[in-house]
Amino acid sequence: MDLSVSQFPAWLLWLANACAAACLLFCLCKVKWREQSVSALNAWMGACVLDLALWLLRAGLQPGLSFHLLGGALFVLMMGPWLALPALALVQIALALGGHAQWLSLGVNWLLSALPAVCVASVALRLAQRYLPRHFFIYIFVNGFLAGGASLFAAAVCGMLALGAAGDYEWDALLEQAVPYYFLLSWSEAFLTGLLLAVLTVYRPQWVATFDDASYLGDKPDSGR
Repeated sequence: MDLSVSQFPAWLLWLANACAAACLLFCLCKVKWREQSVSALNAWMGACVLDLALWLLRAGLQPGLSFHLLGGALFVLMMGPWLALPALALVQIALALGGHAQWLSLGVNWLLSALPAVCVASVALRLAQRYLPRHFFIYIFVNGFLAGGASLFAAAVCGMLALGAAGDYEWDALLEQAVPYYFLLSWSEAFLTGLLLAVLTVYRPQWVATFDDASYLGDKPDSGR
């Protein structure tokens, strides 16, 4: 989504910015900074740069309806929701600095894209950990592939609901023109999230905060025996 300033009243945009700032402050307070390793923080910054590139590779047919990968689920799995939300905010700020986004619309875009995506991915992770077996395939397929696709589609639905409620588009037009594109894009998000998660858990498991070798792969045999 790339919601524009012209699509919402000014008071709503300022209110969204205030709510987004309050949510981000809460997230930053919840992060256990002393427990974060230098390697994990470097991975966090690298993921932000990669996600910025994904956001720049976007296309849009009409104002407010842009199509790009989100990366919210991967951020949640790598660093948890409290660091995922600031990371997505940092990506949007970088877009605004580069002239690819409007400053006044950052709050509404973050609330309607980053927040629902991270919430869906976080809830999916909690449900999988509670009700499904701790298996590597389940972690990759459910938390990476399925939750990744669902997170992007949820963000798209929130944006379309906002556009429809604001009267910028007819509901029929959104259903016929936007929903099919976002549904197809969600599969790309699912594939990319699952693929990157599989690579990271194999080669850099220390960068994936929600992955534990002992839980998903079992205890490794002692190489000295």
